[in-house]
Amino acid sequence: MSRTLNKVQLIGRLGADPQMKYTASGVPVTTFSVATNRQWQDKEGGFREETDWHNVVAWDKLAQTCSEYLTKGRLVYIEGRLQTRSWESSEGRTQYKTEVIASDMLMLDTKGAATGEIEREQPAPIQEPVAIRQSSREVRSDPPTPVAAGARSARSSGPLRVVPADAGEDPEDLPF
Repeated sequence: MSRTLNKVQLIGRLGADPQMKYTASGVPVTTFSVATNRQWQDKEGGFREETDWHNVVAWDKLAQTCSEYLTKGRLVYIEGRLQTRSWESSEGRTQYKTEVIASDMLMLDTKGAATGEIEREQPAPIQEPVAIRQSSREVRSDPPTPVAAGARSARSSGPLRVVPADAGEDPEDLPF
């Protein structure tokens, strides 16, 4: 038996605010684009940069979380899988679209960082952690933790993480 792998990990910035819709059966689905940059040195010694845009789709609780917390310019980590859809256009041509179906999302900056609304002189407020059950996943916001110097501003209120939940774990027994 051969094994295969379909896993995507992206760190980039949102190109626009997420758009949440509902399926006919009422399931939330949120779509957004994430920009990643590639840099290299050309033959003449100059540095070049190119931006790639990735279409991301989140479902259920993750869709609601992305719609609520993500905004244009936010730095995020997205983990998921690639999926290519196809359909017939009105001209009779087969169209294809490849998307990242998100399974995990981590916010890597503070809410105002994308728009420059953060005042660096004020200390970060302490936030109570939030846990939301999502089928086999849990959404959790951790309080700030020390990191390497320069890695995050003192204003950071901690990342919002989507992490696997243990099947037999009772949310009331969690230490956060």
